[in-house]
Amino acid sequence: MIETVTRKRIEILTDVALVRRVTDAIDRAGITGWTITPVQSGKGRDGRWREERVMGTDKVFVLTIAPQDKAMALAEDLAPILTSHGLLLTMWDIQVIRGERF
Repeated sequence: MIETVTRKRIEILTDVALVRRVTDAIDRAGITGWTITPVQSGKGRDGRWREERVMGTDKVFVLTIAPQDKAMALAEDLAPILTSHGLLLTMWDIQVIRGERF
């Protein structure tokens, strides 16, 4: 039987201009990897939005998987800019195979 381990899946919606800041925070938390996916449009509390390459406000999802302690370290690191820079950070428990990789 395959064994699984509980980890945190973390998704951060951010402007492209802040990607380096977010990935640097992931590195500081000791998390081993991340993936960036473009986001074309969405709707939130302030209404609909679309990517805007001319204005430089296109958005991406930064996805990473980490153990609880590293996930919380990342959240603490990014907490000061969540509101001021309009980031959305979500995390939830997932089951992974080969937990030592995360």
